This record gives sequence, structure tokens and C-alpha cells, in this order.
Amino acid sequence: MSEDNLNVENTEVVDQLPEDAPVADASAERIAALEAELATAKQDILYAHADTQNVRRRLEKELADTRAYAATNFARDILSVADNLSRALATIPADLREDEKFKGLVVGLEATGRELEAVFGRNGISKIESVGQPLDPNKHQAMMEVPSADAAPGTILIEMQAGYMIKDRLLRPAMVSVAKAPE
Repeated sequence: MSEDNLNVENTEVVDQLPEDAPVADASAERIAALEAELATAKQDILYAHADTQNVRRRLEKELADTRAYAATNFARDILSVADNLSRALATIPADLREDEKFKGLVVGLEATGRELEAVFGRNGISKIESVGQPLDPNKHQAMMEVPSADAAPGTILIEMQAGYMIKDRLLRPAMVSVAKAPE
């Protein structure tokens, strides 16, 4: 047989197959199954990609928080140094502040206090404003209540120990005395 005869015979055989032949049905079913598998695989890839992005964002946030708050324990420890320095400066009487023998010491202590405040500021540590503010249990620790006719109940009258924040987190609550209604 020649090549031309083969082509003609193959065409005739294909033309003679019924349209709903089992081969065509099997191929269509196989194609539909493969398309469904492909759609499922695409969906799985999208979910895996979204999950990977979420993990990456979570890790980046944890890393940023670790960097931002790494000094928290050290900052808490250094607050006692700041408290003692403030107390020391507060106890120096005015006449000793003017005395030439102590003037250098006083100026040095004051400069140390300012430098400590500057370091706190550079590291996101800020003092909590308390006196005259309403009591906020998230920032203040009420140590006692004092009857007061001048201030509304719940208003902070005295700050016994300063409170501090490190960025947006509480580092140490302020210990305060709060007004209560007179009896």
C-alpha cells in the first residue's frame, strides 16, 4: 500500500467511528479529572503561598518585637538606679547646692540624671504622667486612698514611685496615692 492509500483509509476509519464512542468518553472523563486535579493543585499552591506569607509576617513581627523590647529586663533593673539618683538629688539642701565644696558634686549628679533621661528617651523609655490624672490600673498601682475635698475620687494626688513605659508596653507601674470622697 502506498502512503496516500493509508491516509485515506485512516480517515475513513475515524469518520466511521460513532461520536459517542467509548474512547471519546474515556478521554473526556480523563481530561475532566485532570482539570479537577489541576484546579485542586492550584488552590493548594495558593493556600501554601498564603500560609508562607503569614508565617513570614509573624516571624518579622516577632523579630521586630524582640529588637524593640530586648532591653526590657535591663531597663527594669536600671530604673532603681534612676530612682536612687532622683532621691539623692532631692535630698540635697539648697545651702549645700550653693556651697562651693559641693557644687561640683551636685552639678555632676544633675548631669548624670539628665544623661540617664536622654538614654531612656533614645531607647523608647518614657515616664508615665500620674499626678492629677485619673487612676488607670493599666499604668498605676494605687497604694493608698486619701480623703480629699479638692479632687474627684480616683484622681492621683501623690506619686510615690514613678512609672515607666517602654515604647507601648508597661515597664513598671507608677505607685500612687489616690483621692477618695471625704468621710
